[in-house]
Amino acid sequence: MKEKTCCFTGHRELPADRYSAIALKTETVIEELIQKGYRYFGAGGALGFDTLAAQAILRLQKRYPEICLILVLPCPEQSAGWSSENKRIYEEIKAAAHKVVYTSESYTKGCMHKRNRHLADNSSICIAYLTKEKGGTFYTVNYARKKGILVINVADLL
Repeated sequence: MKEKTCCFTGHRELPADRYSAIALKTETVIEELIQKGYRYFGAGGALGFDTLAAQAILRLQKRYPEICLILVLPCPEQSAGWSSENKRIYEEIKAAAHKVVYTSESYTKGCMHKRNRHLADNSSICIAYLTKEKGGTFYTVNYARKKGILVINVADLL
């Protein structure tokens, strides 16, 4: 399954003026992977790029019903503190996902990193949106590369 699995990692805040371009390029990269036999797509459920990527998978499922969205979430209370609109979108994505996995039973200091490592450890490709050399996305991209996982950075393709 790992050889047919792709994960996503990216910043929570995306530039509003580039959002459409990021979404289009991400969808194009995903579609290329589907055509190469990728069937499973893991997203971490965070705001920003994770949400964008999950929504792209759900759109693409209409044309490629064989693909699956797997949400790998850090803990059940991930969306605590989010706006009602962001929570609504999150719940829609969760309801549409093929599978939902929690890597921790409750929030802990390291639960986000645990989720990110789980995503990478179970994938052969990682699609990222990385523009800063700091934070969780930077950590995850470096972790994936150390594990020999191919990283496609959408930010480099725009």
